[in-house]
Amino acid sequence: MSHNDRGTGPNAQAGCYTAGMKWVSLVSVLALALATPAAGEGISPGFSMSIYTDEVPNARQMAEAESGILFVGTRRAGRLYAVVPSAEGAPEVVTFAKGLTMPSGLALFGEDLYVAALDRILRYPDIATNFRESPAPEVITDTLPDKYHHGWKYLSVGPDGYLYVPVGAPCNICKSTDERFASILRMDPRTGEATVYAHGVRNSVGLAWHPETNELWFTDNGRDMMGDDIPPEEVNRVTKAGAHYGYPHIHGTAILDPEYGEGHDPADYVPPEVEIQAHAAAIGMGFYTGELFGPDYSNALFIAEHGSWNRSSKVGYRVSVIRFAAGEPVYSPFVDVWLEGEKASGRPADVLMARDGTLLISDDQGGRIYRVTRTVP
Repeated sequence: MSHNDRGTGPNAQAGCYTAGMKWVSLVSVLALALATPAAGEGISPGFSMSIYTDEVPNARQMAEAESGILFVGTRRAGRLYAVVPSAEGAPEVVTFAKGLTMPSGLALFGEDLYVAALDRILRYPDIATNFRESPAPEVITDTLPDKYHHGWKYLSVGPDGYLYVPVGAPCNICKSTDERFASILRMDPRTGEATVYAHGVRNSVGLAWHPETNELWFTDNGRDMMGDDIPPEEVNRVTKAGAHYGYPHIHGTAILDPEYGEGHDPADYVPPEVEIQAHAAAIGMGFYTGELFGPDYSNALFIAEHGSWNRSSKVGYRVSVIRFAAGEPVYSPFVDVWLEGEKASGRPADVLMARDGTLLISDDQGGRIYRVTRTVP
């Protein structure tokens, strides 16, 4: 399995938390204390972070309904959660689906929840009103590639009303005869019919639409076994449907693959907008369009760096941000609290701007959702 987005499975089964439960075990109290950083430690100045819930084992992609209910996918847990806000304190967490195969990607489209689970795209109609009934999903398609290697997915609804879903390469480095591998697909949500929107995308688990240009941006994780610092993780932008982003021939801006790069010119492929430290595993991403963080974060792109596993010293395990100065991207850490030495207390998997303007971060190692807010204008 690739270093990129290699997760750790939950050590506990998901439960249903109710607002009436007043007891918290000593173990839980200690875990919360260890997981919550002191103010200012590893967090950008003027911001603070708290735990919204720690009852979502293996939490991956998130989507928020108008009601404030947060829907959360998983990878290894095979479950779907609804996190229901409560005026009395901690939110209620309801597990409304079990036994799915890597249902890591999800997106709300109107009143319906779409879920990407390995080779299937599922739809849960009117999910906000019936999630407590363990609803059976409709199958939009079950004909996607079913390879487990890089088979976990992300899901997004484009401005055109189509679903966009990446299909990772079924290997560390290879070339497949099925053009859907190592690509991003554009899919009709009614029929499941799909075409390739972007080629040469090794393993993307993060998609976001620029709020002004409506262009698709995506993360892509570089191959393994080329060393600690190459090739970089990528943040890419789609300006033309059907373009090729290099894999398996070119990595980053101009790194030729030792096995598949011969005879290929980097100029023939779309280079990344931003390169991130190799093995950081940049995955879930989202543009900030709220007002709470202030004008200096307008349209900033937040990225969950899931963290390395096969590097001589660990990198990632943080949330970074790309801000744009005079149109040029400027990359910097934003929340960097989960890695101390070689020990990681969490692995950020996704980011989401909540309707109240705060930033939510899912952690699939700790089974938590964090909330970041601005404390100083």
